Amino acid sequence: MAWQYWTEAHRQGRWREVSTPHAGADPGTESGVDAGQMMRVRTTSSAVSKGTETLVHTGRVPPRVADLMAAPHQMGDFPHPVSYGYLAVGVVDEGPAAWTGTRVFGLLPHHSHHLVTPDDVHPIPESISDHRALLAGAAETGLNILWQSPPHYGDRVAIIGAGMIGTATALLASHLPLDRLEIIETNPERRTLLTSLGLTALTPEDAGDDCDIAIHTSGGEGGLARALEITGDDGTVVEASWYGDTEPKVALGADFHARRLSIVASQVGRVPAGHRARRTRSDRLRAALTALHDDRFDALITGVSGWQDLPWLMDELSSDTATAAATLCHVLDYEEGS
Repeated sequence: MAWQYWTEAHRQGRWREVSTPHAGADPGTESGVDAGQMMRVRTTSSAVSKGTETLVHTGRVPPRVADLMAAPHQMGDFPHPVSYGYLAVGVVDEGPAAWTGTRVFGLLPHHSHHLVTPDDVHPIPESISDHRALLAGAAETGLNILWQSPPHYGDRVAIIGAGMIGTATALLASHLPLDRLEIIETNPERRTLLTSLGLTALTPEDAGDDCDIAIHTSGGEGGLARALEITGDDGTVVEASWYGDTEPKVALGADFHARRLSIVASQVGRVPAGHRARRTRSDRLRAALTALHDDRFDALITGVSGWQDLPWLMDELSSDTATAAATLCHVLDYEEGS
């Protein structure tokens, strides 16, 4: 037997038992895939991307962009029923001999088994653990943000919001020759964590101004407002938050207009225009996996549960709970044979 997690209604998710897939099965003429290229991945762990997946769990994906925001291997349609997720690690246990036994990362939903092609997954470097490899999606998003409006030598950069994406972006940016890199975060425990990683973490009130680039990842209108305040004249705010159906109020009548600021969107579904002609999404993900050789990424794993806990966990993360406040990346482990 195999298992798939589905959001079946507003704030209602459950595991569905399904037939165990096999790599030798005919994928069908409409797929255009050679059955000999199919391979099965047995999931060893998956992770919850809290910001996006709680929007899905609570049915807050705007219909206007539902197709654009679908995950690469999503089953079903928004708002529900839908089987969603995009952070999974596993082992190829059926398929081409060259791949059998290979640990792989894929942008795959919360399933115990997956049928994929070699183009759908990426081998994990030997020195990177399964849990850290789950952060490839966050590192890829952070890389995309930095490609969107690339910082220059000696720039002053602020990252507002130290969730999984903000912290991953900060770790990547810390390798750049910047004059100043500040991470702005309201949660004192989160600031302590950032400081332990060698990063400069400040409250919004203490943030430096005159930034060349401010990257907003908090998902709240207050963070975006502060980004506009601390960005220098003619500077750029990179908006990397997805608000779902929330309509934030943005004070465009003050700093934005008077100081000729720019707000640009960063969304990981496409490689930014400045790199699109020279980098594919696969290139970007390979670069993200390489970035995970930085041991500091392990600190982003803030909780581990068995895969059966996902329905409970999604409710916790979608509510005003201590679990939600403390979570950066929560990992689900799958027992062999499940």
